[in-house]
Amino acid sequence: MQLFHCPFCGTRDETEFHFGGEAGNIRPDGADVPADRWANYLYMRDNPKGAVREVWVHMNCGEFFVMERDSVGHEVVSSTSLDGAGHAR
Repeated sequence: MQLFHCPFCGTRDETEFHFGGEAGNIRPDGADVPADRWANYLYMRDNPKGAVREVWVHMNCGEFFVMERDSVGHEVVSSTSLDGAGHAR
């Protein structure tokens, strides 16, 4: 069992969380976006080995936040609310 830290509720079991995607993957804006740009947004991921920044949601409270973690050792470095309002771990 892995423990994640919700910036709003504290440390909880990983089963209470859902992965939301890479942090910084910005949705293209506008109706005239080329198909290859939509495909890149939807399907292409960096998948780095090591430090990553990801968006997660705590299913119990419904809050989204950014988690920084190591993708190799699964160590959580920090969890911060999306508004950056000082809920860092």
